Amino acid sequence: QVLLVESGGGLVQAGGSLRLSCAASGSTFSNVDVGWYRQAPGKQREFVARISIGGRTTYVDSVKGRFTISTDNPKSTLYLQMDSLKPEDTAVYYCYRAFSWGQGTQVTVSS
Repeated sequence: QVLLVESGGGLVQAGGSLRLSCAASGSTFSNVDVGWYRQAPGKQREFVARISIGGRTTYVDSVKGRFTISTDNPKSTLYLQMDSLKPEDTAVYYCYRAFSWGQGTQVTVSS
């Protein structure tokens, strides 16, 4: 099983930016479905963004135009660039690669 480790979370004011990273040990993010989910307190985990095997990117409507999912050239790291952050973006963010999940990183946006 692939071990995924997220980083980059933190506390930011509304309107600010953060970039989340997800590193995979012993594997890459090529030729597999990868993406990000998030879970806010008291809510179910929800889809945020993904890159399909064919390279197509998909976003939940609430983050379109603000978040960008990408990988680096060797596809060893998955990123989520988050701009124009809102308090409602506060959640624990999880990356996934096929059926493997990271442990999550906390993002808190203050108003």
